[in-house]
Amino acid sequence: MRLGIDLGGTKIEAAIIDDGGLFICRERVPTPKEYGEVLKAIADLTEHVSKQHGYSGPVGIGTPGSISKKTGLIQGSNSQCLNGRDLRHDLQAALNRPVRISNDANCFALSEAIDGAGAEFETVFGVIIGTGCGGGIVHNKSIINGVNGIGGEWGHTPLPWPVDHEFDGHDCWCGRTGCLETYISGTGLEHDYYRITNDKLDAKTILEKADAGDIVAESVMQVLEDRIGRGLAMIINILDPDAIILGGGLSNIDRLYVNVPRKWPGYVFSNSIDTKLLKPKYGDSSGIRGAAHLFHDM
Repeated sequence: MRLGIDLGGTKIEAAIIDDGGLFICRERVPTPKEYGEVLKAIADLTEHVSKQHGYSGPVGIGTPGSISKKTGLIQGSNSQCLNGRDLRHDLQAALNRPVRISNDANCFALSEAIDGAGAEFETVFGVIIGTGCGGGIVHNKSIINGVNGIGGEWGHTPLPWPVDHEFDGHDCWCGRTGCLETYISGTGLEHDYYRITNDKLDAKTILEKADAGDIVAESVMQVLEDRIGRGLAMIINILDPDAIILGGGLSNIDRLYVNVPRKWPGYVFSNSIDTKLLKPKYGDSSGIRGAAHLFHDM
């Protein structure tokens, strides 16, 4: 058995999977706002599911942000109470067991690379596109963290090949302007629709209107597809992965898997493009499965 924790902004979920990757249990609690309460919630949840199923092994944790290689502290998390904290040390003390922590997009990519949609490939780039966007790199079933611990931080690179005025109104929570996640996300889609119509709709409704033939909704969907195409073309030019796997809420939009690769020839520096754009095998479950797989080498 393996135990994984998905530490999100609104919920903390614990899951135990067996050697075949099947769930034995899944339980969740709301995420507290204070750091000390977050530690307690994780410890209590871990203890609860461990006792229920006779588990006493290590714990893998997926979380927003990354761990600084220099300080060991969490950095770049949109769950602000985690930043500047030695989460791994504090959880190991609270749980009295080995703990490994990785970015939630890394965990998603690892799950899909080990036994998901990317299992047959050597290099996989996993993408989470939801409220924001992020990425993770897995090579030969191992996460590539990088020398600074920020491997795959795709969402905080600038939108490539921008057109006139495309940076206007795209300030990011990280303090910069023009980060990809302000464009390639459900939030970005909603922002584009509102900018044109002055009507606030969620991403799901915008997609439904596009499918029904609404011209404005269709136009913002096409802009989203072009931006995803540009963003992923940049990844192909740098990393040249075998497969790119989409996760998060927007990964459920079927048209992306047809329309986004059609954008690549205009941006990828190659006369042939063999990179696959794939749906995830495990969908929303991949993040927590990847957290549990952080100890797959043991």
